[in-house]
Amino acid sequence: MKSATLLSERLRSHRLTAPARTVTDAAGHMLAVQSQDFTAGRWALAVRTRGEPGLRAVDRAFDRGDLVRGWTMRGTLHTVAARDLGWILEVTAGRQRQQAASRHRDLGIDDEMVAATVRVLTPALRGGGLTRSEVFTLLEGIGIDPTGQRGIHLLFTLTIDGLICQGPVVSRDGVARGQRFVLVDEHIREHAHPDDPLAELFVRYVAGHGPAGVVDFAWWSGLTLGVSREAAARAAHRVVEIETGLFVAETRPRRAADAPTVHALGAFDEYYISYADRTAVSAPEHLATIGPGKNGMVRPILVAQGRVIGCWTHASASLGAPPELFDGGVDAEAVSVALERFRSFLET
Repeated sequence: MKSATLLSERLRSHRLTAPARTVTDAAGHMLAVQSQDFTAGRWALAVRTRGEPGLRAVDRAFDRGDLVRGWTMRGTLHTVAARDLGWILEVTAGRQRQQAASRHRDLGIDDEMVAATVRVLTPALRGGGLTRSEVFTLLEGIGIDPTGQRGIHLLFTLTIDGLICQGPVVSRDGVARGQRFVLVDEHIREHAHPDDPLAELFVRYVAGHGPAGVVDFAWWSGLTLGVSREAAARAAHRVVEIETGLFVAETRPRRAADAPTVHALGAFDEYYISYADRTAVSAPEHLATIGPGKNGMVRPILVAQGRVIGCWTHASASLGAPPELFDGGVDAEAVSVALERFRSFLET
């Protein structure tokens, strides 16, 4: 496939040139949006939605229970439409347990500790949930030290077991940065039940990220290559193979006539992070600058006509500082408009 066609199709499947009606629709289309950086995860939905919704509009979707956040794959926090959480974990939880087993042994996390955590948290979370610090205080009260990532890994375990998720947004120092951990059976009103969850995961990945291949899906989902090939085989009648090993959705969203040519995408954005090979969207010499770096971070990026043209930071953009551009000849006005859209998002 020609590079320009690949990039055009990916911009469309990512809803960057074909924005969704609401932030919840954007989440449902993308299926899972990487969100360990909570601001970036919320911006990833807003930038894919019509009407330029602000931060508070995204937060209201969390507060309503339309969106939730949890460790859905690769041991990494993602935002998903609430109704999709259960069946996604049905596919990915086993693999995540395998990958976390060694770390849990190092932390002394065993079945007894998990059971004790469930006993203390289940009644405490009813009626609205608790913040992470409140959860950790309860754990300390029953003799479990939450430091050294032990508390986070216990919350991870309860999430992939289907007991809890992160829901309503709470403020710290007047800034909406965290969420309450809530009980799934109390907070999520509706649960989707696809006939074949493994095939559904592949179909929905392709719909939100295509053109993409099985190796890309394996990276994104955290599943083994063998299981990923099985997923593709079971989904074959529901996707279109446009080139050998490269898939798109049967139906794709309609491009907007006024779609911007430059996008300011946040840290860990799906457009960059969710493929095994990122050279389709970035020149190889810029990959180390974007990340993942030694600290695991993936920087916010500027994308023009589907290609990464530079990096920026959330903090500097909010102050109007210039971005780091890789090459000359960039449409400075379009870049400025893209960054202004992020600043407006933070303020509304």
